[in-house]
Amino acid sequence: MRILVVDDEADLVDALARGLRREGYAVDTATDGEEALAKASWTPYDLICLDLTMPGIDGLEVCERLRAEPPEGVAPRVLMLTARDTLEDRIQGLDVGADDYLVKPFAFDELSARIRSLLRRDPGRSGAVLRVGDVEVDTARHRAIRGDRALDLTAKEFALLRYFMSHPGEVISQERLLDHVWDEHADPFTNTVRVTVGTLRRKLSVDDEAPLLETVVGSGYRLVEPSDGGPGADGSVR
Repeated sequence: MRILVVDDEADLVDALARGLRREGYAVDTATDGEEALAKASWTPYDLICLDLTMPGIDGLEVCERLRAEPPEGVAPRVLMLTARDTLEDRIQGLDVGADDYLVKPFAFDELSARIRSLLRRDPGRSGAVLRVGDVEVDTARHRAIRGDRALDLTAKEFALLRYFMSHPGEVISQERLLDHVWDEHADPFTNTVRVTVGTLRRKLSVDDEAPLLETVVGSGYRLVEPSDGGPGADGSVR
């Protein structure tokens, strides 16, 4: 999942970005509202952590603009981060379109939990634990298993599996994976997606376990359940 952290306190932005990257998120940063709107215009973020009080374009206006003209027609989830803690401030933030509101100072663990909660707000994906077939991903504890076997995944492989698990059965293009699992520093002209998908595929299926990740020629990749008819049922290859 890809997150944009926006705050005019550069040290706070850096600290939040480091913490969220350790949890497997792809993180971009911005230090003012104008930069945030520019980045949101070309990147379909899954969530934006947005400071309310900033010089120039403040968080309220950023949120209003994102709701009025959502990038690619889909508005990202917005978590307001602010030192303004009155009831009126919270109501105003929520009324302009924020999905949640967290008052500074806050514990990073609470921020992380709120982010997980917001990212689960998709139809059918309501729990902290995602399950597809015999694969289970615990997003809170950062654990993944298949059957009784623990999966030893890197942070990027875990993030990639979490994204596939959130969109089971969908054919997901390489460009979409770059948008949601990698950050702005990723080189789109490298084979990083293909290589990471390949290592994840090998870790998901060992010995006689049924393959779960399909490559759909010319389109992308898909996570399937073994009961879906097996590999190649629709012309896809691995």
